[in-house]
Amino acid sequence: MTDLLSLVTELRRPRLLIRAARAGVADYNRNRDLKRVMRVAEPPAPERALSALIAAEAEVEETRRDGVAGYSFTRHIELLIAMIGEAQLLPRPARA
Repeated sequence: MTDLLSLVTELRRPRLLIRAARAGVADYNRNRDLKRVMRVAEPPAPERALSALIAAEAEVEETRRDGVAGYSFTRHIELLIAMIGEAQLLPRPARA
């Protein structure tokens, strides 16, 4: 779980993508948005959702870096918004 959180917090993407995703998180609705982004009938637990979102975003990032014509800026931002939203639902480790 902490590994998932660190993957999200250490993610390095272009500033414009991150700024757009951070702006979109305010309107993130798990039931509405996660179902659409993941293309599922019911949203999985945050840990499972975040794992799947990280994998999907990595594929989209590879497409972006390779300059493939099928790259979708919108899809990339939707995945990043969902990742940030789901990461916020993870329990935080206790501080000593």
